[in-house]
Amino acid sequence: MAREISTVGVVGLGTMGAGIVEVFARNGIDVVAVEISAPALERGRATLTSSTDRAVAKGKLAEADRDALHERVHFEVGLDALHSVDLVIEAVPEHLDLKQRIFAELDRVCRPEAILATNTSSLSVTEISVATSRPNQVIGIHFFNPAPVMKLVEVVRTVVTSPEVVADVEALCARLGKVDVTINDRAGFIANALLFGYLNHAVGMFESRYATREDIDAAMKLGCGLPMGPLALMDLIGLDTAYEILDTMYRRGGRDRRHAPVPLLKQMVTAGLLGRKSGRGFYTYERPGSPKVVPDETTPPTTDAALADGARAIAKVGVVGSGTMATGIIEVFAKAGYEVVSVTRGAEKSASVCEAVKTSLNKGVVRGKLAEADRDAALGRITWSATLDHLADVDLVVEAVIEELSVKKALFASLDEICKPGVVLATTTSSLPVIDVAMATQRPADVVGLHFFNPAPVMPLVEVVRTIRTSPEATATARAVCAALGKTGVVCGDRSGFIVNALLFPYLNDAVKMLEASYSTADDIDHAMKLGCGYPMGPFELLDVVGLDVALAIQRELYLELREPGFAPAPLLEHLVTAGYLGRKTRRGFRDHSHR
Repeated sequence: MAREISTVGVVGLGTMGAGIVEVFARNGIDVVAVEISAPALERGRATLTSSTDRAVAKGKLAEADRDALHERVHFEVGLDALHSVDLVIEAVPEHLDLKQRIFAELDRVCRPEAILATNTSSLSVTEISVATSRPNQVIGIHFFNPAPVMKLVEVVRTVVTSPEVVADVEALCARLGKVDVTINDRAGFIANALLFGYLNHAVGMFESRYATREDIDAAMKLGCGLPMGPLALMDLIGLDTAYEILDTMYRRGGRDRRHAPVPLLKQMVTAGLLGRKSGRGFYTYERPGSPKVVPDETTPPTTDAALADGARAIAKVGVVGSGTMATGIIEVFAKAGYEVVSVTRGAEKSASVCEAVKTSLNKGVVRGKLAEADRDAALGRITWSATLDHLADVDLVVEAVIEELSVKKALFASLDEICKPGVVLATTTSSLPVIDVAMATQRPADVVGLHFFNPAPVMPLVEVVRTIRTSPEATATARAVCAALGKTGVVCGDRSGFIVNALLFPYLNDAVKMLEASYSTADDIDHAMKLGCGYPMGPFELLDVVGLDVALAIQRELYLELREPGFAPAPLLEHLVTAGYLGRKTRRGFRDHSHR
């Protein structure tokens, strides 16, 4: 049976430490909150007061409960105050020598049976534990920021941590209302090992000027449903903290280049651009510590006039294709007021696309999202055709045929002959090089990628892909069309994966590698990313939805282009695809979906 922990010490009262104090005190546990000096102690007290007052103002905490919470907290200067606690959690900055000094002193001060815990997010718990004479009673208890809100706790055991200590901490997490995942001592644990490779990749994308900070962040929020974009999240975490975590994981985690800090990150830290805490990082903030972003010299104009600057007038649009993506794009353009020519192969396919569009529009009416008059008007704007010749007078063509380069190149060669000069020719490819399609025409300056996300009527994001031959006017036209459709258009270069897939699938691949190494279970990894990072789905849930074969194909393309060992597809992913375990579509992937 797990022991009853009634008194906890917390060392370090920064944002994380003060949050941990609040978590314990909210759950009826007495806390001794310790800092190195009286001023630091008062700052910690103020942080706790501010947090609990906000909770009261939002109706999430009663005033009486707030007052009782504060009565359970005893603020002290110096580690000697921890002589009688049952457990201590250290939450000081991520410097190994500092943590080792603190643990050596805790070993001297605390009772022999007390559990000594570190909240480190990336350092070796084992290396911290050997600073004591009781490494079997040292454990990692990694809370996530903000600790009172985030449900996840990573419980990190070393090779010598006592099973009884692990059980005591797991029981404590349950008492706190947290979901714990118990793992071994490895660089970055679960959440940071997966999160920071992705964040570092996004910084590299920005450093190379592949896309703007706004477009990178918008792409991941709108394309993946993430609560924050990667660069805004880096600013929230603190660029100095992010650098230290990445550097530690790189040195301790096998020197994987995915975790080698991008040079720009080190330069920004050296220059004091630390994110929100300093008032400037990737974005500029109203003042240090403020979450409010203010315009700076790199903020792009966002007015309709600015988006339309240099854009060509578009009134009539052709959509080529008969699949789900094509029908969704037809609907999107027709609802936005454009005249649409739908071109398919043969009258039968044309009738099928027409029926699919009508069905979707009718669903919008039934759900109260579309008036009957608007549905009828949208249908009245669509012309159904089985020949490309009807595209002779359109202003924009959007191709949405199968992802085979030869098919797309042949189609664009035909469009080049049929369409009038100045028409923008767009491909919806999500994986093929747009430049290969463009060079099938005599007008590569007019060819652009318009990567809609499925389902097109619902998803708010479109990746506007410019090649080295795409004209500024064609890019401006594509972005203006996105705005007119009510979509957010993000502009990027013609590289494998564009923005979303290039950042998303290596992260998913890293998760598969983690599972393959038997570091954790698929369920715990999913819990870690959903509860620790606020992701809408865990990586294995998402892989089963996307399809393991699709994920493998995209990852192979990324690896072939980038040639980085860290991007090589996980062997486990390849084996599952070979065995026919493709996810929900085959009712078996990382999980068994046969009962659904």
